[in-house]
Amino acid sequence: MSDGLPYDYVDSALHERRERVYLILAGLFLGSMTMLNILGVSRFLDLSFQIGPWTIPLPLAVGVLPYPITFLCTDFISELYGRKRASHVVWVGLGLNLWVVLFLWLGGVLPPETSFEASGLPSIDAPDYAFYRIRQLTMGAVLASMVAYLAAQLVDVYLFHFWKRLTRGRHLWLRNNGSTLVSQLVDTVCVITITHYWAHGLPIDEAEAIWPQLRVFIVSGYVFKLVVALLDTIPFYLGVAWLSRYLQIDPNAEHRQWETRKNGGSSPGAS
Repeated sequence: MSDGLPYDYVDSALHERRERVYLILAGLFLGSMTMLNILGVSRFLDLSFQIGPWTIPLPLAVGVLPYPITFLCTDFISELYGRKRASHVVWVGLGLNLWVVLFLWLGGVLPPETSFEASGLPSIDAPDYAFYRIRQLTMGAVLASMVAYLAAQLVDVYLFHFWKRLTRGRHLWLRNNGSTLVSQLVDTVCVITITHYWAHGLPIDEAEAIWPQLRVFIVSGYVFKLVVALLDTIPFYLGVAWLSRYLQIDPNAEHRQWETRKNGGSSPGAS
């Protein structure tokens, strides 16, 4: 008995608590991923700022705004639930976004037939103009977002556990920031280059050199993600400390199991 309750009741309540938190983290991750792929490059924000006499350009696609949250969620899941469950969420996210694209495609091919102009869209005053505009942007950038998403998220999960093994479960800040900053660089380069060369979805001036313009988009997107990643270090520390107690999870248990397997079944330091 524990606090007057049977063990099986306590274990069941704890399991439910752990799964509820996992569902919240996974839901936040999947919802953010779906939202950012639909919003995508539908609007570019101008967050440029002045430093003395210099103007620092900072164009930012609106779809980038929720993206850093996805990495924070996978880092929480990696730390508390292990690499396997974090990888599962990444693959489900890929399937979910393909599911969204399926219905965007289906919604455009079913009756009634729509008249399109040379732009590939209905006239701007047509009632379904907004749908086809979002569909065009989402479908056009889907390859970029999916390749970047899959590459970046799998790199994030892999590097998180690489740093965890390398530091023997210490230095939480290193695996949180190290995995996120590298994976977000992968994501930013992939999504900008593929969106331009495949989907032609960036506001590029064809009369000017292409790569200097692409560099501005890559650096701007990455700087935003870098700043948010550094800012989330303290919330991540506090969140892991509180959740590991609330869920009664030892974040280093997976690392110790890995060490045990590596040492042929004996714990590190065992004689």
